[in-house]
Amino acid sequence: MARCVTCGSELHPERAAKYDHCTRPECRRQNAKALRLQAVGVNKAADQYKVVDDEAPAPAPAPDRAAQERGRVAFGDRRDRAANPARPSAHPARPARQWSDAQQHLAVIWNADGMRPDQIASRLGLGTQVVIQMLLAAKR
Repeated sequence: MARCVTCGSELHPERAAKYDHCTRPECRRQNAKALRLQAVGVNKAADQYKVVDDEAPAPAPAPDRAAQERGRVAFGDRRDRAANPARPSAHPARPARQWSDAQQHLAVIWNADGMRPDQIASRLGLGTQVVIQMLLAAKR
C-alpha cells in the first residue's frame, strides 16, 4: 500500500496512481507545485490554456516581418535568376500569405468591434503591416 510522503498515511490506490501525497490540506500545500500555462487560443467566450511540460521545448518566437521578407527576397531572386537569367518571369511572384484563415477571421471580427490593427497584431503575434494586409485582403 502506498503512503503519503508528507504524513505517512495510506493512500487510496486510485490516488496513488497519480499522486504521492494525501488530500489533507497541509499535505497538499507542502507538495503543491506550480504549473506553467500557455494561452493557445483566444475566444470571445473564453481563453484556452495548455499546461506546458518541463520536458517540452518552449515554442519558438515568430520571426519578425523584416526577417521573413529578407529570406523570401533572397531565395526568390536566386531561383528566378538561375532558372532563366535573360528573360523575366511571365508570372510575377506573389508573396505567400503570412496568416491563416482563422487569424484573418479573428482580425476581421476584432476590427469590426473597433480594435486597431496594432492591437490585433499584438494579440495574434503578427506584425502590424501583416494585419493591415490581412484586413485589406478580407475586404476584397
